[in-house]
Amino acid sequence: MPRALLLVPTPLMACAGPAAPRAPSVDQHIPPFARVPYEPFSRDAVVAIALREWRLFGSLVDDNPPGTYRPATPQDKAERQQGLWQRVGEYSWEGLNPGDPDAGWTGMHDGSGVAFSAGQDGIYAWSAIFISYVMRIAGAGGRFPYTATHSDYINIAKQMKLGQANGWVIAAEPPNSYAAQAGDLICHSRDIATPPDYDALPVGRFPSHCDVVVRVDSGVLTVVGGNVDDAVTMKHVPTTADGMLIGPDGSSVDTRYGWFVVIRVLYGDIVQSAKPAV
Repeated sequence: MPRALLLVPTPLMACAGPAAPRAPSVDQHIPPFARVPYEPFSRDAVVAIALREWRLFGSLVDDNPPGTYRPATPQDKAERQQGLWQRVGEYSWEGLNPGDPDAGWTGMHDGSGVAFSAGQDGIYAWSAIFISYVMRIAGAGGRFPYTATHSDYINIAKQMKLGQANGWVIAAEPPNSYAAQAGDLICHSRDIATPPDYDALPVGRFPSHCDVVVRVDSGVLTVVGGNVDDAVTMKHVPTTADGMLIGPDGSSVDTRYGWFVVIRVLYGDIVQSAKPAV
């Protein structure tokens, strides 16, 4: 009769239990192609990503003065439509750093997944989140200050300009002496009464908005921004003949917005390879 085979558990087998969960990575929800990155951070990438998102939202263009946009009903806002509120959620999740309390926002939900009313969307403004998303996906890595507040990276950019910070890929430039290039950011204040002054930066947090320059032509910049008309929207910004946002008399060439700073992005490529057809 064959002997029964007696299996005696080894100490290793006897002590084995469920595998311990691995600690979450600080970049667990950043795509590998952006985290590594697979390709160099470039102005072409930033422009292409901004334009891709603009097309996703319907290729909207609004050159009217601020405050003139009115949706038919609050529920008609693009950011609340199926397929688009989720996209805003992807901007938050991928654009902001893991652990950021705003990383769970969508176009109609707070960070806990609770839907907010259309009238409360100003509390959950996502324009700076959009900028963060574009920079992240383009491969800026740890060299861009990802945030839901524009003034955070505006102030850091000015500190870079002053030599008070280092390691970031942004530097603040005066709008009367630096002509914005494709892939740069241009910023205006939301406080029309007392807008900040470039020379006073950095000044702490303040209400502001920045757009991505996607095309430069003589006398006009084409820019794309998030949470403009509750969507990703394009507008055209007039400049002087040599590309300045501020004219020789010190006034803004664009009478609609008080552009007060250009964020020069420090790319490896010097110029845009080709102007996009927009």
